[in-house]
Amino acid sequence: MADMVNVTIDGNEVSVPKGTTILEAAKRVGTEVPHYCYHPGMSSPAMCRLCLVEVEGAPKPMPGCVTTVMDGQVVHTQSDQALKNRRGVLEFYLVNHPLDCPICDMSGECNLQDYVHAEGREQGRGVEPKRVFGRDDFGGDVLFYGDRCVMCTRCVRFMSEVEQDHRLTVVERGNRSVIDTFFEEGLDGTDWHGNIVDICPVGALVSKDFLHKARAWDLSHTASICTSCSQGCNIDLHTRDNLVQRIKPRENLDVNAWWMCDYGRHNYEWMNRGDRIEVPLDRSNGGSSVLGWKDALKSILKAAEVSEGTVKALACSSASNEDLAAFKRLVEGLGGGEIVYRSPQVEKEKPLKGFSQLAVRRDRTPNTTGANLMGMTRVGDDSATGGLEDIAGHDGIVLVLGDALEDQPPTFGANSALYVYVGQHESGATASAHFVLPATTAAESEGTFTNYEGRVQRFWRALDPPGMARPPWLVLGALAAELGCGEAVRSAEDSFAVMGVDAFAGITYADIGERGTVINEIVHMTGV
Repeated sequence: MADMVNVTIDGNEVSVPKGTTILEAAKRVGTEVPHYCYHPGMSSPAMCRLCLVEVEGAPKPMPGCVTTVMDGQVVHTQSDQALKNRRGVLEFYLVNHPLDCPICDMSGECNLQDYVHAEGREQGRGVEPKRVFGRDDFGGDVLFYGDRCVMCTRCVRFMSEVEQDHRLTVVERGNRSVIDTFFEEGLDGTDWHGNIVDICPVGALVSKDFLHKARAWDLSHTASICTSCSQGCNIDLHTRDNLVQRIKPRENLDVNAWWMCDYGRHNYEWMNRGDRIEVPLDRSNGGSSVLGWKDALKSILKAAEVSEGTVKALACSSASNEDLAAFKRLVEGLGGGEIVYRSPQVEKEKPLKGFSQLAVRRDRTPNTTGANLMGMTRVGDDSATGGLEDIAGHDGIVLVLGDALEDQPPTFGANSALYVYVGQHESGATASAHFVLPATTAAESEGTFTNYEGRVQRFWRALDPPGMARPPWLVLGALAAELGCGEAVRSAEDSFAVMGVDAFAGITYADIGERGTVINEIVHMTGV
């Protein structure tokens, strides 16, 4: 156990590990010391001077971001001297900072706005014209407003220390200092530069994708998991008007720290796609009639009773653990059969050099590990096409969960005794389906994914599903229960509890929490 030291902060005693900074120790007692340049994932240059605090016995104010606590130390973050220091520093920042909060994308989540409101002067005293910089396009998704910059250098340090791609620097000196790119080489071609927008404490760096799209206070935040690869980055879905407006990384030091890749950050429009399957459809008699859920499930069970032949099933590794387990139980209830899935893969992973646990993984779906642990087999090529010849012409029961079948012909499943499709979007290959059932996406339901290292992580519902769409675990689980396989459940938590998969035995939603939990025994099979 690390050596502990006792320190008193604003009258509150706290014991922290030796080497802890005053700023981090203050968080232990519920005090947030204002700061700009400090970020826990990077070095601390102590250059913004906003975190100056009063330390008894020290000859001058001390920067809380780099000053480590000492045993018996007494710190005052809210003393008259500390408040005076911060008020003076804030006034210097406002000498050149424009008063454009009404049009700034950071308005409502800007640290300068918050700090000035809490501790700054009621009125500014500046009379000289403000310094003006034009807007600069840094390339990629980033725009730079130099006149808003407080020169905290977080962006420069992220690129040099974390991404380890030295494309940003500070040019000029003194009050002429400005952030710029080297030799006209912008951020195009980098894989992680969107994080500099996240960590910019003011509106100096903004996202082109989010520019003028929504106000921060209009957005609802829902904890979720990125579905763009098997890394399983923890994210927040920012939504308005039942649409995902942007994705932000959510802190989890065991998975992605404070970061996420640009590919996952911008891969969200599929959640807003409008051409959805909204009602259960019965095409078993050559027509296409709309059914209620009760009648749809009864009709499928009745058709399954008279259908002959074996079962062949196709799943999707973007489905949750709960969905896949319910799908597996349904297949078992219909007599058993092989379950396959298709998933896109790339040749090389793209690691974040300054945080070795994080990379854009080869598997470009979130739950290949979960599918493998349930005994499902990957087929097809690395573009997630092909490999379905046995299923396409099967004359028994064909079940499809989630795969859009966009590469398959309209004759897919035409020879089957019973063809049930459960998904979000129709394609030509669903034309022969006897029953088409609308399913929710990960943004419209709760559940879990298992990432590349066997970490089970939760996601929560952020959007309302269209029409009569329901979570696959609910629909498939009800069918499986009627066939005597498992119990019919009404919540994702209960669905997880009755999955019946050995690898997940003994784990509960309470164990998973918001940080996830690694399963005890992970078998690395092909595709994991």
